[in-house]
Amino acid sequence: MMNRRSVLKAVFTGGLVAGLGVLMPRVALAAWSKAAFEAETQEAAMGALYEADPSASAEVTLKAPDIAENGAVVPISVKSSLAGVTSIAIFVANNPQPLAAQFTIPEGTLADVSCRIRMGKTSAVTAVVTTNSGSFSASKEVKVTIGGCGG
Repeated sequence: MMNRRSVLKAVFTGGLVAGLGVLMPRVALAAWSKAAFEAETQEAAMGALYEADPSASAEVTLKAPDIAENGAVVPISVKSSLAGVTSIAIFVANNPQPLAAQFTIPEGTLADVSCRIRMGKTSAVTAVVTTNSGSFSASKEVKVTIGGCGG
C-alpha cells in the first residue's frame, strides 16, 4: 500500500535523477571535439578529427542540392554501405567554422543521416564517414543564391 510519503519520495527521487542529467551535460557531450568545431579552416577541422586525410569512396553517398536557394537551410543527406561505420561528419569549406555536423553511429545501426546546414556562400560540401578501417569521403559543390551565415 502506497501512502502519501512513499509517493512524494518516489517523485522526488525520480526528479533528482532527471535533474542530474540536466546538470551534468559534460558527460553527455564528452565525445565532441571542441577543436574541430572551432577550427576556421577545413584542413584544421579535419586534422583535429582524423589522423590521415580521408580517401574518396564510391560507397559514401552525399545528397545535396546543386543550387541552394536559401543558404540558411540547405538539406544534406549522407549514406554509406561501408561496414563498421562509427561516425559521419559534414564539412563546408567556405563557412567560418567548416565542421557543420558530426554524428556518432552506434554499432549495428544503418549509416544514414540527414540534416539541414547553413552555408554562407557557394562552397564544396564534404561528407566523411569513419569506419574501423579508416575514413572515406564524398564531396559536392553547392551553389548558394542567398547567404545563410550572416549574408
